[in-house]
Amino acid sequence: MSVGEEVRTEQTRQQQSLGTAAARNLATTTKSVPQMQEISSRWLLRMLPWTDVQGGTYRVNRRLTYAVGDGRVTFVKTGDRVEVIPAELGELPALRSYEDEEVLAELASRCRQREIGAGQVITSFGSPADEVFLLAHGRVEKVGTGPYGGDESLGILADGAYFGDQALLDEGAIWEYTTRTLTACTVLVLPRDAVEQVAERSETLRGHLQEQRSVPNRPANKYGEREIDLAAGHSGEPDIPHTFVDYEARPREYELSVAQTVLRIHTRVADLYNQPMNQTEQQIRLTVEALKERQEHELINNRGFGLLHNCEYDQRLQPHDGVPAPDDLDELLSRRRGTKLLLAHPRAISAFGRELNKRGLVPETIDMAGNRIPTWRGVPIFPCNKIPVTEERTTSIIALRTGEEEQGVIGLRASGLPDEIEPSLSVRFMGVNEQAIIKYLVTAYYSAAVLVPDALGVLENVEIGRWR
Repeated sequence: MSVGEEVRTEQTRQQQSLGTAAARNLATTTKSVPQMQEISSRWLLRMLPWTDVQGGTYRVNRRLTYAVGDGRVTFVKTGDRVEVIPAELGELPALRSYEDEEVLAELASRCRQREIGAGQVITSFGSPADEVFLLAHGRVEKVGTGPYGGDESLGILADGAYFGDQALLDEGAIWEYTTRTLTACTVLVLPRDAVEQVAERSETLRGHLQEQRSVPNRPANKYGEREIDLAAGHSGEPDIPHTFVDYEARPREYELSVAQTVLRIHTRVADLYNQPMNQTEQQIRLTVEALKERQEHELINNRGFGLLHNCEYDQRLQPHDGVPAPDDLDELLSRRRGTKLLLAHPRAISAFGRELNKRGLVPETIDMAGNRIPTWRGVPIFPCNKIPVTEERTTSIIALRTGEEEQGVIGLRASGLPDEIEPSLSVRFMGVNEQAIIKYLVTAYYSAAVLVPDALGVLENVEIGRWR
């Protein structure tokens, strides 16, 4: 008998028992609670120490620091033309606090764009430094002479960096290191002659530069903080230095940010379809999960308080070979004491694992809440899918020292809210409207504060797509 004949026989045969489709109408189906793919591990929210904030604002008092600005220059790109934003020239130490917009705009117009191929020398050690270089795009290595006469890498510069700024104040300045490109680069060059020509016509710029040249070097420690004068190792009865600890006159304040939504549920659903699962509870549960996902995203990416945007420039590193190598993580960890955790996109962790495999290294793992977390030098590397991946397939790795006692990074929240279901998270009943729809206001208050600059570090422009 053929297959077609069997099918026709089965269709014409008289049904002898109740079918499963009809039986399900009388059965109680076993079901799951509503599922949600957006939910992630949210390790940052779990590992960050949280401080309750009264009055909605947290002030970070620090010792007086002379350094200002973020040390990074911003550009505008139109087609193949790149221009520096005039106000961003204030990031150069010689032009800090100078605010004449017209003069800054003229200086910006004097910048010449230059395209430089990979492997090219831009400046040579010992040659006159008479130009300022603004790196719009690409990676540049600073090379000095080591103690045994060989080349020594002094660091990697990337988009937004500048070098040669000493040329604006010192006519006899020379290059104390060699710079060469690691990739094709786009730079803007501002000659000292151009600055002097503008200064001849601008009394304000001329006076500002003269003032900067005449300012004596202010005593500061290696972190840029005002020095505390001390005496040690002396004998006899020398005069003991007098000192005081100066504070920043305008310390930074962090205001709590907010994430909110209004959840709507029809009374008919809440009244009639509440068994075996409470519809209101499930709707609130999924809304809270989405709110927490947004909260972690903001803690990473918010321009006001997010970790990626609040890292000091001298705590931002560039990978030497593009990929996240063990050497790069060692350098990242060396920039601070007591690093508690590393945050990386899962694809960055995968790329780091490939580099370890190439070197025959096996990272140790630790158990965290039933999960095996890889570590490097004993510091756990937690996955965080909120760290962005660019179109060029690059991302960042974040290093954190946490806690108030450790002068680290802390989370900020406001506990004790009305209708609070978790600390700093509330679900407030807003009433029922004329369409019989119940409304709930779901609110979360949060922020993050970096107590001292070296509590936070970022390894930027990490390549995750290279397999060889």
